[in-house]
Amino acid sequence: MKVTLILGTRPQIIKSAPLIHLAKKDTEIDMQIIHTGQHYDYEMSKEFFDELNLPDPTANLNIGSGTHAWQTGKMLIALEKVLMKEKPDLVIVPGDTNSTIAGALSASKLHIPVAHMEAGERSYNMDMPEEINRRLTDHCSTLLFAATKKSVNNLWKEGVDQTKIHLVGDTMYDSVLNHLPEAMKESLLEKLSLQQDGYAVLTAHRPENVDSPKRLEGIVDAMVRLADLTIMFPIHPRTKSRLQETGFQKKLKKNVRIIKPLKYREMLNLMKNAKLLLTDSGGMQKEAFWLETACVTLRNETEWTETIELGANVLVGTDPEKIVMETNRILSDETRGRKLSADTNPFGNGRASEKILSVIKDFYSGA
Repeated sequence: MKVTLILGTRPQIIKSAPLIHLAKKDTEIDMQIIHTGQHYDYEMSKEFFDELNLPDPTANLNIGSGTHAWQTGKMLIALEKVLMKEKPDLVIVPGDTNSTIAGALSASKLHIPVAHMEAGERSYNMDMPEEINRRLTDHCSTLLFAATKKSVNNLWKEGVDQTKIHLVGDTMYDSVLNHLPEAMKESLLEKLSLQQDGYAVLTAHRPENVDSPKRLEGIVDAMVRLADLTIMFPIHPRTKSRLQETGFQKKLKKNVRIIKPLKYREMLNLMKNAKLLLTDSGGMQKEAFWLETACVTLRNETEWTETIELGANVLVGTDPEKIVMETNRILSDETRGRKLSADTNPFGNGRASEKILSVIKDFYSGA
């Protein structure tokens, strides 16, 4: 079976890695990878392929940055050419990025079945481009791989054919389990002169946060007011540019240590040993949950509501008052080291990739 996996961002590389490795070992699957180039920075892409020991993409479209319409349109044109040439039996698209919707649309227009990993996730905020991407992708997919029961219920409510929906768990959890043992051998804390539980981690990259001077300033002001807390800030290239353009970088105090983007295992290590994570990332909310690190999410809603319901995550938006209040509350809570047990993890058992591959093979064989 000829399968094409379309990806373009760091989280998509991470969540696809376990499936790619399984497919490499399977004689019934011929998998090729198309990289759209949505994350065009070398540190955000090529290093992850190397670190996770993944084969080079069959094609790299090198799309790069642009508006949502421009980026998605360029991807559609380029992907159509590749898919018409390669003629895969199935196209897999993970997540909710512009690469996801472009891959799903280009394949479905060519009558190629589409499989969506992380189907059914909903924030119910249509101002988020990711929400538009995942909804449209779900409704033009043939196989929908849901990470949680709540995701399945969301698809049922939208009238999706139940025979298309498969509850498999979260492949990003597969990745965490696979790489955490090696990640904890990293000497990162020593290199950065950090102590376990002696710092927090900050990440911010979403356009609605970093492209908005008001929202970006809210995050910066909160970090300034948390002056007694060492905050490690692996900075996204987009965020770095916006901080420089607005001059907000000059407002940050010495407690905020800006460092370059980290490798995957380094980031797992940094988060695992941190007091807490402040982030606007979707994937890192889940990673913090699995790593038993408290999470403060710099958004007003999340698609990963399970982490909120289980008390591992709190939504604060970019209001500095809320950010500081919730951060201090977590830091003063001696019970914040919640222990994750099998019966409280709604994201599966770490074998999601195996289930996905099994469903794909059954689909191809007509079982």
